[in-house]
Amino acid sequence: MSKELEARVWEALKAVRFPGMTRDIVSFGFVRSVAVTGGEVRVAIEMTTRDAAAGERVRADAERAIAALPGVATVAVEARTTAPPTREESAARAIARDPSLIPEVRSVVAVASGKGGVGKSTVAVNLALALARGGRRTGLLDVDIYGPSIPTMFGIGDRPVIVGDRIQPFQRWGVKVMSLGFVVETDTPVIWRGPMVMRAIEQMLGDVDWGELDVLVLDLPPGTGDAQLTVTQKIPLSGAVIVTTPQDVALIDARKGLAMFRKVDVPVLGLIENMASFVCPKCGLETAIFRAGGGERTARELGVAFLGSIPLDPAIAEGGDAGNPIVVAQPKGPHAQAFERLAEAVGLTLDRLAAKKPVSDP
Repeated sequence: MSKELEARVWEALKAVRFPGMTRDIVSFGFVRSVAVTGGEVRVAIEMTTRDAAAGERVRADAERAIAALPGVATVAVEARTTAPPTREESAARAIARDPSLIPEVRSVVAVASGKGGVGKSTVAVNLALALARGGRRTGLLDVDIYGPSIPTMFGIGDRPVIVGDRIQPFQRWGVKVMSLGFVVETDTPVIWRGPMVMRAIEQMLGDVDWGELDVLVLDLPPGTGDAQLTVTQKIPLSGAVIVTTPQDVALIDARKGLAMFRKVDVPVLGLIENMASFVCPKCGLETAIFRAGGGERTARELGVAFLGSIPLDPAIAEGGDAGNPIVVAQPKGPHAQAFERLAEAVGLTLDRLAAKKPVSDP
């Protein structure tokens, strides 16, 4: 009798649909067990959904369908709901952090922004150059898969050389440089899905002969997508620098970028306010084009260091377009000095974090 009732219970559950779906909970595999003892029926259901109300509806529908069966005295339906993994969590499980990709690199700093158009690549380039001018062995990797701009900003139009099985990075002004832009045609759009992005970044990290570096600067694409996730999960980052402008819209997106790094346990070294003000080259009058002090105020609210402000100047943009960054073009100028102060702040923070890192036994 119990076996017959159990079979009828399974059939009844096949009539229970998950809300919004045409398939039943049995074919979905949500029903984990059915136990029948005399007239007592116990059912365990496990569903993957973020909608708790949908889980409760399934439980009630299942209980009602079973209670209507002849020979059923009592019904107990346990329905558990589990939230599905986020895209970030799924991708993180698919890749494993691999310090051996860049074993001779002491520190890795990601330069990121929540949105495009804030001058992130300009900051990354001049930060790397300023770090090198300060005596640190520095590399720069352009991780902006969809819009690599480092080749233009360094004035490099050649293809990289391969020695053995290692790609040789370009060296310019004391910085080792690599970018997808060196191997992809300038006018060719990159239309890649997540796995292809992950593989490309892994190759640019592990297949490039970086040698011994004190710091590798990563110019990340804007936003919080596959490229950012790959970097944060594939190699141990020493920290991230968030670039923003004083605009409220940019600051909102900067908060999102900062939250992403905190979620994946990457230290945020601080926030940089780019295009903070415009200084008239003729009269010297300084004008706040956007809201003044927004970057410093946001850094204070979020509990991160404010690394400094970079003014807006046509010379910075012109130097980047001409392959002659401002730190190189005007090394004694106020803008180069601003980047040098930024590099000093980042370097000191990296040294402090390295000093706190536990040393493993050989």
